Amino acid sequence: MSHSLPDLSIRQLEYLVAVADAPNWASAASEVGVSASALSQGLAELERRIGVPLFDRLGRRRVIRPEVDAVLAHARQVVSLTADLARWADRTREGSAGRLRVGMIDAAAVGHFPEILRSFRVDHPGIDMRLVVAPSSGLIDGLISGSIDVAVCVEPPSPVRGIDTAPLLVEDLAVYGPDQVVEQPPAQWGPWVLFPEGSHTRSVIVEALMELNAPIDVVAESHQPDVLREMVGLDLGWTVLPTVQGEGPGPRLARGATVATRQLVMAKRDGAATSPAIDLLDRALRG
Repeated sequence: MSHSLPDLSIRQLEYLVAVADAPNWASAASEVGVSASALSQGLAELERRIGVPLFDRLGRRRVIRPEVDAVLAHARQVVSLTADLARWADRTREGSAGRLRVGMIDAAAVGHFPEILRSFRVDHPGIDMRLVVAPSSGLIDGLISGSIDVAVCVEPPSPVRGIDTAPLLVEDLAVYGPDQVVEQPPAQWGPWVLFPEGSHTRSVIVEALMELNAPIDVVAESHQPDVLREMVGLDLGWTVLPTVQGEGPGPRLARGATVATRQLVMAKRDGAATSPAIDLLDRALRG
């Protein structure tokens, strides 16, 4: 046999907890910010909806009946959980709590901003920040699908519908190769180990090399700069990398000319609800 649930309000349950804890009804009414008359009416409506008397009269006083302890326990739990929810909502609005799903290309995550990300976690422990490191195209797809909230990536070659971007920083792309050899004229550069065809950075690099009349013979590809550096270290070819990655840990490569630049942007869904946590991260990255 099924029973319909009584249509109770959190406010009525709050009244019941206040009456149980306060020394008198006047104090209880003051605690919840209503008049004694409004308190009495609210509790009378609570009794009606539950269908069980909650109070006994002792002269002019009304006291909670001992047998309704279960109702009072339920009221305390609901009021407490609701207060927790309200505090969580306040922290989320302030940007001090909530979930933040961040996508970054590897150059941003481990090259430009690792200390900022570490400090952000320490300074905002209530924010559950999840980091995804992927190529720019994958991050844009993640924004569109909703799997990430904000991305730091290479600026797309053309606007992407539904995605809003804002400039973050410009980084140099330099040639790296064997010692001394990088001083040769562009006509003698190569062969190349580069980012995969179809990536925006690859397009920027190829365009720059063509302007310098450098031969473009690509013998290997990888999305991972560390792999490209290892291949150069093994004398498999030359590469072009962001300087923050070309001179990182691993094989020591000879740096040649800066041949191009690429724009890193912060990308968000256009028209998405403003998130204080995103704004905090934005300020941290720009700071």
